Amino acid sequence: MQPSAPSNAAERLESRLLAWFEQAGRKDLPWQIDPTPYRVWVSEIMLQQTQVSTVIPYYQRFMQRFPAAQNLATAPLDAVLHLWTGLGYYARARNLHRAAHLICAQHHGALPHEIDQLMQLPGIGRSTAGAILALAHNAPHAILDGNVRRVLARFHAVEGWPGAAAVEKKLWALAESHLPATRLRDYTQALMDLGATVCTRSRPACTHCPLSPDCLAHAQQRVRDYPTPKPRTTQPVRTTTLVILRNSAGAVLLMQRPPAGIWGGLWSPPECTHRTAPTIQRWCQQALGFETGQCERLPVLRHTFSHFHLDILPVLLDVTQPHTAVMEATPVIWYNINQPDARGLAAPVKRLLLELAQHYPARNTHDTNGQLRKTGTRSRRPQTATVSG
Repeated sequence: MQPSAPSNAAERLESRLLAWFEQAGRKDLPWQIDPTPYRVWVSEIMLQQTQVSTVIPYYQRFMQRFPAAQNLATAPLDAVLHLWTGLGYYARARNLHRAAHLICAQHHGALPHEIDQLMQLPGIGRSTAGAILALAHNAPHAILDGNVRRVLARFHAVEGWPGAAAVEKKLWALAESHLPATRLRDYTQALMDLGATVCTRSRPACTHCPLSPDCLAHAQQRVRDYPTPKPRTTQPVRTTTLVILRNSAGAVLLMQRPPAGIWGGLWSPPECTHRTAPTIQRWCQQALGFETGQCERLPVLRHTFSHFHLDILPVLLDVTQPHTAVMEATPVIWYNINQPDARGLAAPVKRLLLELAQHYPARNTHDTNGQLRKTGTRSRRPQTATVSG
């Protein structure tokens, strides 16, 4: 690793950063208004790997529905997931819900003030706990989110991928070494703002950065080299078939997914591994208890998670005979796609159902010849949606 910036330069970081924050920092974000620990906590969870502009409307709706931990704890998980639909990384919502229960049961409805106790709650790591305490209580705790990693890695020219244990340890030590004696709330917000708006990943605005006079990466003319990128790996591609069963009223069968795993707790059409019309129809009869008409192949949808691509192969089948009670152990509903209710849906499922309502009207008769028909009204090219899981 390269040597760190000289101590006097390091000391100037705090003063320059706070002076910059007075002029250019963000001070009117929704969670900055009445920054209670609960409001800060929800915002920090939503902001994980998600841009501020995306989070703001979700946060406002969430706060209106769940203004306190008690409201969140007593709400059904489905209501929480519904408000999270489209935001991605749904484990965050499940962890919020679980943590709210623990906060009410163990901490009298208030987030604890001790960092160790905060980190015992689901979904709260060291950086999130530090942010809650610094932003809500003005307490001396460091944070190390993606923006802060980038600022510190450039300022000190820290070599190595920040996800590596040794590099992360180095960055945590630097983050703690810069904590000022006062104005912890402003300093923490300023550090995040600088990384989000000036010291950005692809187009850093070094000429507008208050830290550039002492930034080692800037002095070396190697700003774009820091932080060291994660070693590249080829993301695998997985494939699944989503079976869209439609009844005579035009409603679609949805099943609630298990609590753990991809889209845990959300609702989606049944999922299977079969690809051909006869095997899909047999699976519907044996696994779900439905006799069906012909299979209609809908356009492939690619959904990108953080570690793999998922090619979703949707097939549409009309039910010709009622359910024979094979699925009693699994929660199921008939979902009215023209009048959707408040239910947690993964982003690609929501998109599929919207397209189904717009482009695939229910048929009045059922073709039972068992052929897998490719629709002639929609493109067969895979549609890509690079969004979070």
